[in-house]
Amino acid sequence: MRALLQRVARAEVRIEGRSVASIGPGLLILLGVGPADDEWVAAGLAAKVAGLRIFADAEGLTNLSVAEVGGAVLVVSQFTLYADTRRGRRPSFVGAAGPVVGERLYEVFCEILASTGLLVSQGRFGAEMQVELINDGPFTIWLDSDELGLAPKPAS
Repeated sequence: MRALLQRVARAEVRIEGRSVASIGPGLLILLGVGPADDEWVAAGLAAKVAGLRIFADAEGLTNLSVAEVGGAVLVVSQFTLYADTRRGRRPSFVGAAGPVVGERLYEVFCEILASTGLLVSQGRFGAEMQVELINDGPFTIWLDSDELGLAPKPAS
């Protein structure tokens, strides 16, 4: 899984001109799912996101998590995080999970985040969305489950 986290003052998702989700201060997460990902990877990545200390404390140091500052999370599915641009001028997306696996793990990721007590809002999987945000900082973090050592759970 790949996640692009943006610390935001606010963020909103619109579909066909209608607001479907919005948050105040917190995190906008663009989430991509790979074909080998599973619930184990989703849980590990969600735990990493929930625990990241990327919000300022009283001294202005990034020592607090999104939960500790009372922030919310807006998760938007983004298969294009798996774009392969090594050849030609048109990206290939064959490295992304198909829609059935992608949607299931997107939902699992959101459910696990919500189970930590975070307020989680979502875009709509597979929809054409317009995402508006005010990046706070700006502060943007890239997470890749492979780089974090979050391999799929071995079959038993």
